[in-house]
Amino acid sequence: MTNKMIVIGEKETFIVRVLVKKAKDAGADCEFVPWTINEINKHLANLPLIVLFMDDDSKPSNDVLHFLQDNMREKDIQMMVIGEAADVQYVCDHFPGELINATFNRPVDNEVFAEKVAEYLKHVESGEFKKSILIVDDDPNYLSLVREWLKGTYKVAMANSGLQAIKWLGKNKVDLILLDHEMPVTSGPQVLEMLRSDAETCNIPVMFLTGKGDKESVMAVVALKPEGYFLKNISKEELLEKLQEYFMLHK
Repeated sequence: MTNKMIVIGEKETFIVRVLVKKAKDAGADCEFVPWTINEINKHLANLPLIVLFMDDDSKPSNDVLHFLQDNMREKDIQMMVIGEAADVQYVCDHFPGELINATFNRPVDNEVFAEKVAEYLKHVESGEFKKSILIVDDDPNYLSLVREWLKGTYKVAMANSGLQAIKWLGKNKVDLILLDHEMPVTSGPQVLEMLRSDAETCNIPVMFLTGKGDKESVMAVVALKPEGYFLKNISKEELLEKLQEYFMLHK
């Protein structure tokens, strides 16, 4: 994850410049961005945090708030809100609680703000906000390839057999399992059955990885009712896109 963040506001006031400097001192790659949809949209890539600053009675339009909410939810961005108490409450009323990282009533304590930014960046760097995925496959080359594809976006663990996966899940939690369908000894369907028969793992979403794309094989995979499946010849870009879509739909 990146240490990038933006402070959005109506205009770049002295207070905004102070906030940007404090964020930079805390280790952030921070800049001011006017709160228009076009300007904000230019800065959303790889952006974990937005600071919304409201000066006096100014607050962003409903169109901007809707744009922010849609994109923050989609891209896993959080927001810190600064303003008069009533304005802060107004913004919070328009956003799900999980998107608001912190709120500050004006006048903001700059040192407390800097501490909050540093704390957030520390959590980002540790990967705390990343979804976790367990890849289960007996092919070490394919296992390593998928891990390389995913490790920049997700916390990734690997298991080279179904039994190793079951053992790992006895001590660890995960948001999604990518499970090879055609494994020796303990097959993917057998692993899925074991997961579903255990109260600790029965609710973990499972998507199959399969090298067989013929209709009969695909129907056999779908009949097991996983969350989905991917053919092993899927591209990196398509896999990342499909996983992002899945997590967006299952927040």
